[in-house]
Amino acid sequence: MNNEIVLENKTFTDVTAPKINKLTSSRNLKEKFIYGFLGVCTILTVGFLFWLIGYILINGISHINLELLIAPIVTTIYMVLIGLGISVPIGIGAAIYLQEYATDGRFVKIIRFATECLSAVPSILFGLFGMLMFVTALNMSWCLLSGGLTVAIMILPTIVKTTEEALKTVPISYREASLALGATKIGTIVKVILPSSIPGILTGVVLSIGRIVGETAAIYLTAGTVFGIPNTVMNSGRTLSVHLYILAKEGVSLSEAYGTAVVLLIVILGLNFLSYYIASKMKK
Repeated sequence: MNNEIVLENKTFTDVTAPKINKLTSSRNLKEKFIYGFLGVCTILTVGFLFWLIGYILINGISHINLELLIAPIVTTIYMVLIGLGISVPIGIGAAIYLQEYATDGRFVKIIRFATECLSAVPSILFGLFGMLMFVTALNMSWCLLSGGLTVAIMILPTIVKTTEEALKTVPISYREASLALGATKIGTIVKVILPSSIPGILTGVVLSIGRIVGETAAIYLTAGTVFGIPNTVMNSGRTLSVHLYILAKEGVSLSEAYGTAVVLLIVILGLNFLSYYIASKMKK
């Protein structure tokens, strides 16, 4: 008989079976609902991404004029080199100190808290700070160096955080084995720890490059908007993102703005794919 148990020639009705079946069906229904909800969220996210990329490509792929984009591209490269040249050594050095030398005291907590707060500051505030400090107070005027110093401060929290997380992934046994073989602390860091954490560090660097390339407000207020290839770091210039902003804002040519957006999109997507490629290759 259904839902019955026979024990020593006696039959007992299993009254819990219907409750268990009902509870199981209720759980399955909830799981299906959650699975469907997550699937819809994923489809919407990916769909919006492809819609955005497709819209920009359709409107701008036929309006790319590389002759007019050479100067913004060169200025963007200068800005990336200046920003990374300042922030990468400082950021990696700070991360090594926090992870390898500093103890978990109040001073270290203050540094980490300040780093997290700095990463949450809007870019327009970095631009205002750079304009007041480098352009006005230090009388550097609008130039690539002012913009580079500003973006260096802006990406510094990213470099510190990613480097510190990369250093944490190195097993403690690597450090112990190196020190046991007679290596010094600095030798262990340079020859053992840093090479093992290169994938994470490079990922942070590439992501920082993407942020510099896509930054507008901070560079607009510090590096200026002069259209042309700068001769020195003390000359003003406009990056790709600033060039795109000016074309769209002043209504000079929306078609050229879309063409610039295509180039900017390709550069940013390429940098993101490059970061994943480097990380996967280095892990192997």
